[in-house]
This record gives sequence, structure tokens and C-alpha cells, in this order.
Amino acid sequence: MSKRIHVVPHNEGWATRREGATRVSSVHPTQTAATQQARTTAIRERGEVIIHRPNGQIRDANSYGNDPYPPKG
Repeated sequence: MSKRIHVVPHNEGWATRREGATRVSSVHPTQTAATQQARTTAIRERGEVIIHRPNGQIRDANSYGNDPYPPKG
């Protein structure tokens, strides 16, 4: 299973869903609550959180593991 966790709009609020999964992992009343849950899981599994806007577009992404492409500098 992928270590990417998406925070997506859901008919009951916001949900977390692993990339490639057909069902959501958890449902939350706010985007902030869903993001916090996804972040906790991503830190534990050294994964990535991808946050979507209400229209489905990607708003932000955060990596919590070994980033294969670290910024130079």
C-alpha cells in the first residue's frame, strides 16, 4: 500500500484516503482535523500527505520521510 495519504472532500466533511484505495480511511468534520490525522499517520509511516481543495485540486503536499529529492542549498 502506498505511503501517500490524501486529504479529500467527502459528503460528510473531509476524509483521508491512501493513494490507490477505493475507500476512505477516516472521515472528519473539518479539513484541519483530517489533515492532522493524515499527518500523524504519515509521520509514523514516513510517508507524504497531499491536501486537496474542495474542488479536488491539490492545494499542498508535505513529506514526512526520506525525501528522494531534497532541495539543494
